[in-house]
Amino acid sequence: MTLDPPARRGFAPPFTNYQLDGAYDEMFESAGAPRASYQGLHERLSDMSPQELRRRQQAADASFLHQGITFTVYGREEGTEKIFPYDVLPRIITSAEWATIERGLTQRITALNLFLKDLYHEGRILNDRVIPREMIYTCRHYRRQMHGLHVPRGIYISIVGTDLVRLKDGQFAVLEDNLRVPSGVSYMLANRQVIKRVFPGMFSNYGVRPIDQYGQVLLATLRALASHRVDPTIVLLTPGPYNSAYFEHTFLARQMGIELVEGRDLLVHDNVVYMRTTGGLRRVDVSYRRIDDDFIDPLAVRGDTSLGVPGLFNAYRAGNIALANAIGTGIADDKALYAYVPAISRYYLDEDPILPNVETYLLSNDRQRAYVLDHLDELVVKAVGESGGYGMLIGPHSTTTEREEFRRRIVADPRNYIAQPTLALSRAPCVIEGQVEPRCVDLRPYILYGDRVTIVPGGLTRVALRPGSLVVNSSQGGGSKDTWVLY
Repeated sequence: MTLDPPARRGFAPPFTNYQLDGAYDEMFESAGAPRASYQGLHERLSDMSPQELRRRQQAADASFLHQGITFTVYGREEGTEKIFPYDVLPRIITSAEWATIERGLTQRITALNLFLKDLYHEGRILNDRVIPREMIYTCRHYRRQMHGLHVPRGIYISIVGTDLVRLKDGQFAVLEDNLRVPSGVSYMLANRQVIKRVFPGMFSNYGVRPIDQYGQVLLATLRALASHRVDPTIVLLTPGPYNSAYFEHTFLARQMGIELVEGRDLLVHDNVVYMRTTGGLRRVDVSYRRIDDDFIDPLAVRGDTSLGVPGLFNAYRAGNIALANAIGTGIADDKALYAYVPAISRYYLDEDPILPNVETYLLSNDRQRAYVLDHLDELVVKAVGESGGYGMLIGPHSTTTEREEFRRRIVADPRNYIAQPTLALSRAPCVIEGQVEPRCVDLRPYILYGDRVTIVPGGLTRVALRPGSLVVNSSQGGGSKDTWVLY
């Protein structure tokens, strides 16, 4: 029997507080007119009372709690472990939209890999003055030690998480690339497991492409880096349980069936890396390292760290271990270098980017810096090496004091900052106190590069759960939702 709509049963309709504001709305083409891909979800929600919506959300929250799905917030006196905020309504992407995303991200990882290979060998792109040398040499993630080092199969970036935003015209654009130790994929997988329990009927009827194979695709990607070994030993190297993404490290190691190790579990002898086991030493061939360059080997970079493995870099240079991702890839993470990615694509592939960049001002440029300093109240300013929503000014939401502080920072160290327009991020439906309301979202798909480029259909949709917020990072009050890519 079909239930009467909530309004006829004395309940406020779930979309009572849903307001369109000029930004692209993922669910609605116009007021009251859902997009074709959201029609089924809209009908299902319209038949649900506030109590039922709350119950579904509470069931999802309980599932996250029981699974221990957490992240760590640094610098909070009241404690660091937090349950990852989750919104129970999926974000839906059509097959045609995903095809464009897939082609664009494949193009991007290919171009960036060619750039890193060239940068650490011939340096043609610098000699041809496509990118200023000072842009490279002033980046703290640039590693001179990598010059002339041949990485396995010439693959520098095996695992990438690229942040996309949907613009007002409905097109996707790249906001930033994450090439060092991109995080969040465990939440993508956990989100899918939870929504299958909370909305089993709707999920099974919607024609959603699977993502459960990610762990095995990741394992195959890592195996591809050790093609010289028939049965390579692969480990996930973690900084330890105090790291913000430790839940993810344990989750992925379990998914792949590989050992989770810390630096103290490994040693290097004659430029070969070994893992300590109860049965003795065992050679390690590939390390999926979730430790930044600075901490990976105290003999090669920073001598004041105990997180890494002494001698690891020499073993790497000798070709006795593969690292994913390669050391020195952080140069392509730099938010100032991001502005050159379209030029990088044209230089190596002779192709314009399928997924465009967001307009970016380089503050090391006198003219662009002067413009930004005059328009701080309109722009978003970011530190080039920060992540997680830290080191950022959102001009329209800032105070005079905050803008003056950033003005001083920019003048003192302009190379360390870029600026971008304040984007109207697309809105997606979220359950807020038993009602459905729009919130800003972005999307982080995960790209794997082994024998070939593979992108599991979906990604981590991050959502700014605070009303009016543009910051989707979990450390700044954001959460996530499942991403459904349709057949």
